[in-house]
Amino acid sequence: MSDVTRLLTDLEQGDSRAAEKLLPLVYGELRNLAAACLAHEKPGQTLEATALVHEAYLRLVGGNEGHSWDSRGHFFAAAAEAMRRILVEQARRKQRGRHGGGLKRVELAEEHLAVAPGDDRILALDEALTRLAQIRPQAAKIVKLRFFTGLTADEAALAVGISPRSARRLWLFAQAWLRREMQSKEDRNR
Repeated sequence: MSDVTRLLTDLEQGDSRAAEKLLPLVYGELRNLAAACLAHEKPGQTLEATALVHEAYLRLVGGNEGHSWDSRGHFFAAAAEAMRRILVEQARRKQRGRHGGGLKRVELAEEHLAVAPGDDRILALDEALTRLAQIRPQAAKIVKLRFFTGLTADEAALAVGISPRSARRLWLFAQAWLRREMQSKEDRNR
């Protein structure tokens, strides 16, 4: 049993020190996950990879609710999902009125208005992923693991428990489906 798996088991059994010991072992991989998630964001994002890692880690091991992970891969898949949710929550918060949601930025150098399409894209992707999960749950899982975690098709297949060939087929299907869904949403918003 690897150190990470052992510490996850200890954490599940209520060992409060396990969380402190676990962070140094998984921090590098979580930081890479966060960087992969943020790479899809627009430049000038207020949330940095370090903050995203810490927030996701607190959601995973903090709090009183008992989490159980089947494996190291399951833990990292949960971390990717937590990071995705954090980014979605941040995008929603930015769109609220008290956070300037309906306002547009004015560039100081020019009199033109700048729009922040990145937040809209995250929300559109989240909505599309939610719809995809209703009709093809495995395809949605593959997208989350590949897009937000940066796993390869083979790694995602292992995490979901399907063959690599099925994972690649679901990935291609999901890409086309999401592209169509997001394009039709853009067309409706014009």
